[in-house]
Amino acid sequence: MNKAGFGFWKTPKSQYDLFIESQGIEIHRDIGVHRIQDLPLKPWKRLGGNGIAIQLLGTEHLWGMYVVEVPGAGALNPEKHMYEEIYYVAEGRGSTEVWQESNPNKKQVFEWSAGSLFGIPMNAMHRLVNATSSPALLLAATTAPNMVNLVRDPRFVLNNPYEFTNLFDAEDDYFKPVDDIFADPVRGLAMRRTNVIPDIVNCHLPRDNRRSFSYRRVEPHMAGANFYMKIGQYETGQYSKAHKHSSGAILVCIRGKGYSITWPSRLGEQPFASGTGDEVKRQDYEPVGMISAAPMTGDWFHQHFGTSPGGIRFLIFDGPYGPGMRSGAAPGSDARDGGAQDTRDGGNAIAYPDQDPAIRAEFERMIGIEGLESTMPEWAYTDYSPPPGAADVGGF
Repeated sequence: MNKAGFGFWKTPKSQYDLFIESQGIEIHRDIGVHRIQDLPLKPWKRLGGNGIAIQLLGTEHLWGMYVVEVPGAGALNPEKHMYEEIYYVAEGRGSTEVWQESNPNKKQVFEWSAGSLFGIPMNAMHRLVNATSSPALLLAATTAPNMVNLVRDPRFVLNNPYEFTNLFDAEDDYFKPVDDIFADPVRGLAMRRTNVIPDIVNCHLPRDNRRSFSYRRVEPHMAGANFYMKIGQYETGQYSKAHKHSSGAILVCIRGKGYSITWPSRLGEQPFASGTGDEVKRQDYEPVGMISAAPMTGDWFHQHFGTSPGGIRFLIFDGPYGPGMRSGAAPGSDARDGGAQDTRDGGNAIAYPDQDPAIRAEFERMIGIEGLESTMPEWAYTDYSPPPGAADVGGF
């Protein structure tokens, strides 16, 4: 007797996919991008510029990205939408106007240039204006897939009159940069509550030491959004531990160059030594390139390497709530930060002595091409007991 049905799951296009395609825009799908500057852009009538959507593997139904080009000496169309949006300026210089539709005469205006990061308040009217005769290129991260897939009606998403005055009430100092550092209430790590950072490529990052020796990191929290992100930096000659977590995290290279590798955890901690290295995926990048750290169904080990002088700096987009908050922990409970602990201690990070020897060899080969040497301490690969005065390093 034959069983009913196809025997497998078909994958229909999501409402968000249909929403993007209906606007004549293509969706770039892959594990990563070497440089967004090289992606093919098409006219985007709704926005008034050229653009392309990006849906890296593992982020489907979680959150989305797109690239938009603001015409030289021009501007994008005014818009509003019922989803969160964060912009990173890849190239160019200009300004953004933000206002509530019920009060068009009270606009907040701030300037941006290459390296700026800013958030748009939910459902607030906004317009991006180019200040030069050359096109400006911006990368946007949004929660549009969440909302479009949920309500299944773009008219509700784009034409809703509700104003979130609790998030934005056209305050005069709303887009004034705030440099103060706080401890975020979820993980206790360095955080900045500010709606714009003029230059994240060169801004100060506090020492963190969680991801590698001398690692630096800060979390910007913008426009009252749930969208979780961070800025992290690896020093020259150092690299992260391999670690795993749920899908959704995208690393965007904003300074330096390097590469990341990722592989399904079923291959174990040493995929090359076990003969399955052909299943390890690699993405090389430079500004502004990116990789989906935990693609497909998630829980892939991934590891990041900078190969240029001056280290490498990333803008890491995690989307709404972040990977730790998608762990399934009960509300009000404390979820273990497994990425900060080694697998030998019950966590999800591979200690340097346990990593595949081929990984270290390839890193040293790559930085050697640039005339650099590894600054990883030798003791990190042996007993992993730091000498007195040296800082131990957790995972991700």
